[in-house]
Amino acid sequence: MTKIAELPQRGVIVVEGEDRVAFLQGLVSNDVAAAVPGAAVWAAVLTPQGKWLADFFILADGGRLLLDAERAQCPMLVQRLSRFRLRSKVTLRFDEAFRVFVAWDGAPPAGIAGRDARLPEAGWRVLSTDVVATTATAADWDAHRLALGLPDGSRDMETEKTVLLEAGFDELNGVSWSKGCYMGQELTARTRYRGLLKRRLVPVEILGPAPEPGAPITRGAIEVGTMRSSLGAAGLAVLRLDALVGDEALASGEARLVPRVPGWMRLKTA
Repeated sequence: MTKIAELPQRGVIVVEGEDRVAFLQGLVSNDVAAAVPGAAVWAAVLTPQGKWLADFFILADGGRLLLDAERAQCPMLVQRLSRFRLRSKVTLRFDEAFRVFVAWDGAPPAGIAGRDARLPEAGWRVLSTDVVATTATAADWDAHRLALGLPDGSRDMETEKTVLLEAGFDELNGVSWSKGCYMGQELTARTRYRGLLKRRLVPVEILGPAPEPGAPITRGAIEVGTMRSSLGAAGLAVLRLDALVGDEALASGEARLVPRVPGWMRLKTA
């Protein structure tokens, strides 16, 4: 049976107007033109220095684009993106009538649905202003996405600090390398082509009490990373690549952490 969960911490920004695709194309990391019925595009907005500010899914619905974003970030995103409208024929608004759902292990329910392009197992993003029958909880989804190693916005990335490739945006289809310029592109491209990554967001198994988000992670006496989101024994942590080499245990508070690098993740630890 398909698992369907509502994500109350998500909201929807409506982008309308004939210039909507071209407008977003110069501002986000992925190819907005790939947002067609049935396919959701995962993209990020960056600082001019190439650091993460927010990420969202872009779904096409007739003559508008719908951005599935963190609800708490929606007002900021509308304000920030609107600064770049200039003479573009485009409008942006946070529409609180929309509810956000995710569906996996089967077909999506009725609504505006787009397949999550990050991984096949990630399922579908679904937006609706109507009632949708759920078969799972937001916690069920959290457990599923942690098992897959998928980041969840500001729970796993740090404003004006995280570089996209540290959070898997390359392997998870969150960056277009061919669409042309966008804000923050230079650092993103340089990081990829020069192999400058020194840390990654990696799934970890937590043996002991779960550390708080932001808690330091050590190997011996050396700090090698920080904890991000978690649920039960599964979590995500930002770790230095050299901390993934060797058998020395990682610790945070009273817990021991065991990295569980997923098959989709490409690491250069040498």
